[in-house]
Amino acid sequence: MPGHRARKRFGQHFLTDPGVVDEILRSVHATKDDIVVEIGPGLGAITAALAEQAGELHTVEIDRDLARSLQRQYADNPSVTIHEADALKFDFASLGERLRIVGNLPYNISTPLLFRLLGYRDQILDMHFMLQKEVVDRMAAGPGSKTYGRLSIMLGCHLDIESLFDVVPDAFDPPPEVMSAVVRLDPLPPGRFQISDEAILSRLVAQAFMQRRKTIRNSLKKELTPADLEAVGIDPGLRPEQIGIAQYVELSNHIASTLR
Repeated sequence: MPGHRARKRFGQHFLTDPGVVDEILRSVHATKDDIVVEIGPGLGAITAALAEQAGELHTVEIDRDLARSLQRQYADNPSVTIHEADALKFDFASLGERLRIVGNLPYNISTPLLFRLLGYRDQILDMHFMLQKEVVDRMAAGPGSKTYGRLSIMLGCHLDIESLFDVVPDAFDPPPEVMSAVVRLDPLPPGRFQISDEAILSRLVAQAFMQRRKTIRNSLKKELTPADLEAVGIDPGLRPEQIGIAQYVELSNHIASTLR
């Protein structure tokens, strides 16, 4: 949309680097068998190619002017549907099964949007997102890493997370103040982690990492006893970042069982 100025309230940074666009498209590798959902198409940097490659393309755009411009552009293409909507409120299940979701996500909503999309994981085949590199690093971190924490665990117990490549600020207009990265997210097979109570797991993990330099015994002393940790084979002297996802799930399930 010529002349459109990025709107700060929507966190808009429009991708302009054709090399990065091509790399994203190669990573997604959409085919005519795919239902692709693009969140935040903006000026349509990858929309045209996705419209050609996918069997069906849905875009979700909150900016009224951009959405209406795209609606005019694709008015004669029955395989493309432009939704003027807030992705944080949109019903992705209404679009079908085995959805492939793509997006250059506004950094100010990326984390809440990722957690919202977890609720649709049974309908999602995979997701490719441009995010702030710091967020991607935290998402993809493993136990023992300085960036491993709540985001790594609460997403990692539902998704396989792979950081694909970094993107410099100059690839956008206007350039963000931080590095970006593209990440691929694949929902894990049902039952990989048997979580008895998601709320208990979330609370335990949040509490554990509030003071990550403490031992797990001390950081969770208000939530459980050393005997609870030992019951699931966790050394009370470990720090929170030294404990894997499966152990946190097992611990939360143990706590859930004692509350029944």
